[in-house]
Amino acid sequence: MEIRSDFLVIGSGIAGLSFALKAAKAGTVTIITKRHIEDSATYYAQGGIAAVMDGADSFESHIQDTLTAGAGLCHRDVVEMVVRDGPERIRELKGLGMKFSSSPAGDLNLGKEGGHSKRRIIHAGDFTGRVLENALVEAVRREKNITVHTGHMAVNLINHSKFVGEVDTDIIWGVYALERDSGKIHTFLAKATVIATGGAGKVYLYTSNPDVATGDGIAMAWRAGAEVADMEFIQFHPTCLYHPEAKSFLISEAVRGEGGILKLSDGTPFMKKYHPMADLGPRDIVARAIDFELKKSGEECVYLDISHRPAEFIKKRFPNIYEKCLGFGFDMTKEALPVVPAAHYTCGGIRTDSHGSTNIKRLYAIGESACTGLHGANRLASNSLLEGLVFADRASKHAAGLIKKSAGERIPSIPPWEPGGAVESDEAVVITHNWDEIRRFMWNYVGVVRSNKRLERATRRIDLLTREINEYYWDFTITGDLIELRNIATVADIIIRSATLRKESRGLHYNIDYPERDDANFKRDTILKAELFCLL
Repeated sequence: MEIRSDFLVIGSGIAGLSFALKAAKAGTVTIITKRHIEDSATYYAQGGIAAVMDGADSFESHIQDTLTAGAGLCHRDVVEMVVRDGPERIRELKGLGMKFSSSPAGDLNLGKEGGHSKRRIIHAGDFTGRVLENALVEAVRREKNITVHTGHMAVNLINHSKFVGEVDTDIIWGVYALERDSGKIHTFLAKATVIATGGAGKVYLYTSNPDVATGDGIAMAWRAGAEVADMEFIQFHPTCLYHPEAKSFLISEAVRGEGGILKLSDGTPFMKKYHPMADLGPRDIVARAIDFELKKSGEECVYLDISHRPAEFIKKRFPNIYEKCLGFGFDMTKEALPVVPAAHYTCGGIRTDSHGSTNIKRLYAIGESACTGLHGANRLASNSLLEGLVFADRASKHAAGLIKKSAGERIPSIPPWEPGGAVESDEAVVITHNWDEIRRFMWNYVGVVRSNKRLERATRRIDLLTREINEYYWDFTITGDLIELRNIATVADIIIRSATLRKESRGLHYNIDYPERDDANFKRDTILKAELFCLL
């Protein structure tokens, strides 16, 4: 089956759905998403959206907080653009029917999170993402120009140079995608293709991310020849609930913003010795502090205590977290919660300009799958949803302009997917084993704290596994599990290569063999392109 449209969006989080709604004013839009439309990291976001919406706050303050968290690698022009554009994007969400937490007088109830000098987190209780995703999904369903294909996994981008003919600068015309239920691979073609597939937290053993976060868009773009940047900067959220059945349930940073204190098992607070902002220090510092304390004590978790606040306040401010923790046997109004760090956010990604454009024509990347220059070496809390909104707006305008300028240029004829001599596999256990091995050694060797020896071990492991996975990919019929395994292996390889190139410690990348920040040599992005790796 072949489906053609003006715009193709891969992913259904805040970035993808926001782009689709705006692009629909300029042409037809196809959205493909590998599970249900609501399955995205956006849906699970608890904290909120950082934006200057209060007279006591200022753009410059938000800009400076972002730059400070980014440890010298943020692109200031991008930071200023995103921060200044934020309030308008919030007003648009309100126009869609998004209901934010407010006072009886109608003023926004602004929260505070780590790294922020002011209260500027717009939220809907502690399930902002769910409310936001539902509002966007309803708007998409009302739009006649948008068609959604759920249960479709993108396999590979379609390069002009590979399927049509040689060109000076390559062009992307869409993707081949697997329909999970039927096992058939369909061709989705478009004049502009947008990767909005989210991050890659599932590369790690412990993550706050949903199961869909396997780095698909980043891996596909890499294979297609797109530049990828700053992938060594993986943010580990300091406080995920430690419980065998919790699957790393996130305890929002907003809990610390409302007075939550990190403590050791004996009740001793410890963050003041690591950062002047103590429990509200930047995430990289808090995560490393917890990691250090756990390695020193040999214990399995630390504790987050907000039980000193009134019980009714806790239940009202954090209804979702309260109920979820209660289900696991923890009453946060009366006791401290056991917490550990977990992979949370991919600060790097597909390198783009300020419009979301990549180095390949007609290919855009937005949201967590992109590296725009906003986050630098460490994302400031709640800037992610903001980035998704702002870049969806800018990319939609740019893509619409591109299509209008090239109105006479048609999508070329593309051959259907060719399975070759692939046969059904009778060794699916290989996928499960390799999946587990990658995630485990990435956690142990390329996690919160790294070293040259750990990175060397990771390099040897990923080289071996990549060869094995590629052989399996070409020999056997494609499945959803195989696609995801191939992608996490690709992304793991990119993360290891990036971390090896950066011989310093900065932001989220901490190497015990290079414990100091080295601005003279490494105050620059790590730019990678398949088989060509450099610092620019």
